[in-house]
Amino acid sequence: MSEPAKPIAIYVDADACPVKAEVYRVAERCALKVFVVSNSAIQIPKSPLIERVLVGSNSDAADDWIAERVSRGAIVITADVPLAHRCVRAGADVISPTGRALTDASIGMALATRDLMADLRSAGQVTGGPKPFQPRDRANFLSALDLAVVRLKRDGFGV
Repeated sequence: MSEPAKPIAIYVDADACPVKAEVYRVAERCALKVFVVSNSAIQIPKSPLIERVLVGSNSDAADDWIAERVSRGAIVITADVPLAHRCVRAGADVISPTGRALTDASIGMALATRDLMADLRSAGQVTGGPKPFQPRDRANFLSALDLAVVRLKRDGFGV
């Protein structure tokens, strides 16, 4: 007799995540567990599939909570590149709110770009932040999340 498939879980780095509502809809449609991790209380839908995790006020508390729990079969939603790096190393699928999948192949460049931009900002060379979130980012995110769920199900992960 074979073991049941390990369930797919979604972890949301939630404090500044603009796509929480989209995650909730996909989770309900696909019957996936969602952990909404934040440093402050965030409203979540009343659902047995969606769990709010309130962590301490330490700036890395949410990142640490997520990184310590993910493995293959987890999907992490974050714009935080160092957290994405930790999660990719743990085997999780990582998607930014703009729909960019961060993988073994792309995480090194993402870290290098983040560090370069931080250096340029500290030197006064770059004063702007990231581009504003656009409607197409939401659509790209939904597409990437659906693709990750389908791929994990195909690889034997379940609900």
